[in-house]
Amino acid sequence: MFDQAMARYKLPGLAVGVVEDGQVVYLRTAGETRAGSGEAVNADTLFKIASNTKAMTTGVLARLVDQGKLKWDDPVTKYLPDFRMYDPWVTRNIQVRDLLIHNSGLGLGAGDLMLWPEPNDFTRTDIIAGLAHLKPTHSFRAHYAYDNLMYVVAGEVAAKAGGKPYDQLVREQLFGPLGMSRCQVGAFDRDAVGNVAQPHMVQDGRNVVVREDAAQVPDNPSMSAGGIRCSVRDMATWVRMWLDDGAAKPWVSAEQRKALWTLHTPMPIGPQLRAWDGTHLYGYGYGWRLSDVDGQWRVAHTGTLMGMYSSVTLLPDRHVGFVVLINGEGEAARTTLTEALTKHYTQPGKPLDVDHYAALLDAGKAKAKAATPELVPDTSTRTVVAPVEAKAWQGVYRDAWFGQVSLCPVGDRVEFRAAKSPRLHGPVMRVGQRLLVDWEDPSVDAEPWLTVSGAGKQATLTLAAIDPEADFSYDYRDLEFQRVAACPVK
Repeated sequence: MFDQAMARYKLPGLAVGVVEDGQVVYLRTAGETRAGSGEAVNADTLFKIASNTKAMTTGVLARLVDQGKLKWDDPVTKYLPDFRMYDPWVTRNIQVRDLLIHNSGLGLGAGDLMLWPEPNDFTRTDIIAGLAHLKPTHSFRAHYAYDNLMYVVAGEVAAKAGGKPYDQLVREQLFGPLGMSRCQVGAFDRDAVGNVAQPHMVQDGRNVVVREDAAQVPDNPSMSAGGIRCSVRDMATWVRMWLDDGAAKPWVSAEQRKALWTLHTPMPIGPQLRAWDGTHLYGYGYGWRLSDVDGQWRVAHTGTLMGMYSSVTLLPDRHVGFVVLINGEGEAARTTLTEALTKHYTQPGKPLDVDHYAALLDAGKAKAKAATPELVPDTSTRTVVAPVEAKAWQGVYRDAWFGQVSLCPVGDRVEFRAAKSPRLHGPVMRVGQRLLVDWEDPSVDAEPWLTVSGAGKQATLTLAAIDPEADFSYDYRDLEFQRVAACPVK
């Protein structure tokens, strides 16, 4: 299965660890930390685990509950008095537990543009302040909608309750006690730590490094939502701890383990889960997704950042768990490899390998494409908007939570620039009668339509993803820009 995934998806690097009955029975790596560098991925190579960080955040919170420093039903404002949601009633009533189960009332990925694309200049203070301006799309606690910002808040709650910064808490409460010595949280020196996998994307058929780490990796404002890095060896330790529910000195109490692994928010069951796994029950715990697969219990999560994919899967009834880490465009590889590993234990003896599930994925995509019209319009014929064409609407605009952007002349073109998110930068182009922004950074993969209404001081600006299936973290729909100034005179 490992070789199938590497070969079929041409991954730059892959690491897999498997735990059975308290022992690491499989630890394998392949590829390079940087394609073409000759620097081999090994069991100590650091990968971004992305949203698998969330279970680490909830685990630290559970430790604080065990220590009497926190209660799940405490109001968030007990720890963060300045915390505000758009609705004052929600501000008063939202509890610590609500930060963890995606029931805030915000839309899918609301406010994620303050987190990604990285790096940017938003602080955790900016992110928490921005919540007051994000309008809900449904009622508080009404249903599931995946949300990263609440985990940023959860990290700050942990810091207040624990009396130390989040990154220090994680080192002292998690990495230290469990011996996860390679894991990194917060700022670190890339070369001093060493052996750090870089993210990749495919360009012209080759794996190319994108968003490469600087020599000094900065504190990540989203670190409690998706900012931790670990090696496959340390992630195997993490998996082994969760499967050892009879430990003499458990890392968290049995009561808190149960709270973390209780289904708190139901999630929709898609046709793939039903067809592949016979899933009848699916929902979110505290930092974990809970479901049944082939009549057995699964506790799992995935992690996704540009050029980095991870998955952690626990089958507690079988005392089995495994982790997959990828430093390239690995969504399909993660899906098929994780599923094949799962079936090795839930349907042993059947030929349900990576190639089997890859064929199912490909067939599903082909069927969906044949059944639906082309959703992404052709924007290949585009021309640069010259400053003379933009006189009525060029200027500096501001959104309440995202801050300022400029639509201003630069030479013979008009450029969009976000003040706090430097990767969101590119020329304004015309496609027929419409405008779009052509991001200059190829790793920013969600081009938006740009709509300007009014002119001069009354001008307003909105963005909308051209591709309706673009990553939900590009939450352009939540932006409402008002013109606040003319372009600076140069």
